[in-house]
Amino acid sequence: MKALIMNAQGNVDEAFILCKAALKNAMKSHVCWHVYGVLWRCVKNYEEASKAYKFALKLEPESQQILRDLAILQMQMRDYEGYIKSRRMILQSSGPRGKNSNSRQNWTGLAVAQHLAGDLYDAERTLTTFEETLRNPPSKSDNEHSEAVLYKNTIIAEMGETERALDHLEAVFKNNLDRTAVMEMRAKYLLQLGRLQEAEKAYRALLERNADYRAYYDGLREALQLETSDTESLKTLYDDWAKKSPRSDTPRRVPLDFLEGEEFRKAADQYLQQMLHKGVPSTFANIKALYSNSAKRDTIQELVESYLNGTHAPLMNGSSEKHTTGEEDSAPEKSPFDMAVLYFLAQHYNYHRSQNLAKAMELIDRAIAAQPDEVNFHMTRARIWKHRGNSRKASETMEKARSLDEKDRYINTKAAKYQLRNNENEAAIANMGKFTRKEAVGGPLGDLIEMQCMWYITEDGESYLRQGRLGLALKRFTTVYDIFDTWQEDQFDFHTFSLRKGQIRAYIDLVKWQDHLREHPFFSRAAICAVQIYVRLFDNPQLRDESLNGMNGSLDKMSPSEAKKAQKKARKAREKQEQADFEKADAKKTAGAGVDGESKKEDKDPKGAKLVGTTEPLVEAMKFLSPLLEFSPGSIAAQQVGFEVFLRRSKSSEKYIPALRCLSAARSIDSAHPRNHEQAIRFRRALNTLAEPLPPKISEALEAEFSPLVSPDAGLLELNSGFLSENSNSAAHVQASLCARQVIDPQTADENQKDVIRTLALPSVSLEDAIRGLDLLKDWKAQSRYQEDYIAAAHERWPEATEFSSKQD
Repeated sequence: MKALIMNAQGNVDEAFILCKAALKNAMKSHVCWHVYGVLWRCVKNYEEASKAYKFALKLEPESQQILRDLAILQMQMRDYEGYIKSRRMILQSSGPRGKNSNSRQNWTGLAVAQHLAGDLYDAERTLTTFEETLRNPPSKSDNEHSEAVLYKNTIIAEMGETERALDHLEAVFKNNLDRTAVMEMRAKYLLQLGRLQEAEKAYRALLERNADYRAYYDGLREALQLETSDTESLKTLYDDWAKKSPRSDTPRRVPLDFLEGEEFRKAADQYLQQMLHKGVPSTFANIKALYSNSAKRDTIQELVESYLNGTHAPLMNGSSEKHTTGEEDSAPEKSPFDMAVLYFLAQHYNYHRSQNLAKAMELIDRAIAAQPDEVNFHMTRARIWKHRGNSRKASETMEKARSLDEKDRYINTKAAKYQLRNNENEAAIANMGKFTRKEAVGGPLGDLIEMQCMWYITEDGESYLRQGRLGLALKRFTTVYDIFDTWQEDQFDFHTFSLRKGQIRAYIDLVKWQDHLREHPFFSRAAICAVQIYVRLFDNPQLRDESLNGMNGSLDKMSPSEAKKAQKKARKAREKQEQADFEKADAKKTAGAGVDGESKKEDKDPKGAKLVGTTEPLVEAMKFLSPLLEFSPGSIAAQQVGFEVFLRRSKSSEKYIPALRCLSAARSIDSAHPRNHEQAIRFRRALNTLAEPLPPKISEALEAEFSPLVSPDAGLLELNSGFLSENSNSAAHVQASLCARQVIDPQTADENQKDVIRTLALPSVSLEDAIRGLDLLKDWKAQSRYQEDYIAAAHERWPEATEFSSKQD
C-alpha cells in the first residue's frame, strides 16, 4: 500500500524499492505481484506489467481485479489473443449462474476482443448467445441494447453477408433508438444488393431529414444510376432538391462541380448573387475549390467583377438594392451586396491560384473605408500582408482586427498566431491569456499546455526555432510529443468506460483511430522540427550551451578571442536570468498550488536547457523519428530528415541501409523534388570516401539498389552540372545543385554564394525560394558582404518582405 501511495506522489523509484522489498518477504503474495504490475504499467513498461499480472493470476486465478487489469493492459498492447483469453476467463470466473455471466458488458467485451482479432463469426455468436440468455426482452428505451444490436449488425455486414445484415436490420428497425444510423445502414445495404428502387426511396427519406449531407446525394445518384457525364439529369436532380429545401446550400453548390461552359456560368451567377446578397462571409471559402479548373476560376472572376462594376443582370427574385456603377467608383460603397462583392474579390485576388496582391489590397482598403469596424475585412487585409511577406504588418493588422471584437475567441487566436509568426512570443501569450483560467498553474502557457492547445504550442516552438532559441523550441516540440503520449495512455479509461456505457461502435472507431494516432499533421510537424534541431546540435556542438542559443551562428564569424568573450558574456547573462527566475518562482510559491490547494508538479527545465544540452542528439532524434517514419511514410519531409539522421549515424555500417531506404522512399513520393538530388550526391560521396570498406553483403545490397540512381563510377561534378543545366530555371533546383557542389568541392564556396544571389533574377523565383536562399547562405556561414548583397537584391524584388527589410529600413 505504501508503494502505491509513493507512486501516486511521484516517487516512482522509492515505490519500486518498497514493492521489491515486499516481494522478497512474500514472494507468493498475489497482492504484491499485482502492485508490482501496476507500478510497471505506470512507467509504461507494459511487457513487464503483463508478466507481473500473469504471475499474480497464477497465484490467485479467481481474482476479478487482476483479470480486469490484465485484460485492459492486453487491449492497450493490442494483444488480441490474450485479450480474448482474459475476457473469456472473466465471463466464466463465477460459473454459469454467476453475476459475470449475466453482465452484458462482459459478453460484449468478449465479442469486441473476437471482432478486433478478426474472428467475426465468434464475435456474432457471442452476442447472439447473450441475447438468448435474456429472460425478458429489453425495454424500448434501453440504449445499451439498441447499440449492441447495431454493433452486431455491423459485424454481420463485415462478414460480407449483406443480405442477412439487411434482414437483421429490418427486424430491429422499429425499436432501435438510433434511427438515423439505421436508415443510413439500410440505404447502404440496399445499394450494395442492387435493389435500386428501394435504395432510391431510402436515400430520399434520408435527404428529407438532412438535405445538406453530400453523401446522401451521392447514394441517390448511384441508386438512380446517373453517370457523372450526364450533367443534364444530375442538374435536374439537384434543382428539384433545391426547390424542396430552399435554405439548403448543398443542392445549389454541388452542381458547380460538374457543370461546364455556359451552364456553369448561369449556375455560378445564380449561386454567387444569392450568397452575396445575403452577405454570407464564407462564400469564397465555399467555392475556391473550383479554382483548380482555370476556366471556372476565370468565369467566377468575370462574374464578380461585373457585380462590382454594376454591369451584371440582377436575379429576377434578387435584391432591389441599387448597385454601384463604373461612374460611381469614387463614392464609398454602402450596400451589403457591394461590401460582400469587395470582400469576395479581395479574397479572390489574395488566393494563390488567382493572386494579384496589389489589387487585393486596393479592394480590401475600399471595403474598410466604407465599413472600418468590420472584423473580417481587417483579417483579410492581414492575410494579404502575410502573403506579401510582411509578417510585422500582418501581425499589427490582425491585432487591429482583434481590438474590434475583444470577446471573440477566434479572432483572438488568429491575432496570437500572427504574432507568433512575427516572433512576438510575449505579445501572443498575453493575448491568449485573455481566454485562459486566471488561477492556472504556470500562467496562460501552463493552461494552454494543460488544455493540449497544440496549434499554439507548435507555432510557439517554430517561432523559437526561427529565433535560434533551440532549448525553448525543443521544449515545445517535446510537449507536443507528450500530448500524443497522453492520448495514447488515455485509452485505458475508455477500455472499461465504453463497455460500461455500451458505446461499442464509437469505441471500435476510437481503437482504430488510436492505431494511426501519430499520423496526425501536428505530430509530423513537431517531430520534423525536433529532428532538424537535433541534427543541428550534432553538427554544431557549441549550440548545446543554451546561453549561446539565439546568436544564430554569429560565433563562427568572430575571432577566437571575441568568441570567448561573447560566450563568457552570454553565460553571465544566463546565470543572472536563472537567479531572477528562481527568485520570481520562490516569491510565487503559494501561487504554485492548484485551486484545491494541492501543490502541482514543478517543471525543472522550463527553458529546455537539459533537452538542448544532450550529449547524444541523434539518439534523442530517434525518439521523434521512429514514429514519424512508421506512421507518416508518405511524407517526403519525414523521409528527408530521416536520411539526415541515418547518414550521420553511419559510423556503424548497417546504418547506411536505412539512410538509403529513406532516400528511395523520398524519390518514390516525389522523384522531381530538388532535395533528392542533393541527398543522392551526398550519399554517393559518403560511400566513395569510406575510411574502411563495408562488409561485402552490405556493400552488394547498397550498390544493387543505389547504383541505378548514381553509379559508383559517375563523376559527381559532371552529374551535378547536368542536373543544374536541366533545371536552370527553377530556384529550388539550382539551390539543391549548389548545395551538392559545395559538398563535392568545398573550394567552390565563393562561386556558390554568388550563384545563390543570381537565383533572385530568375523569373520563376518565389518569396519562399528567396527566404530559403538566405537560410542557405547562413548555413554556409557565407561572408557578410554576400549576405548583405543577397538581402539588398531580395529587398528590391520584395520590398514588403520582413525577412529582407530589417537591414534596409
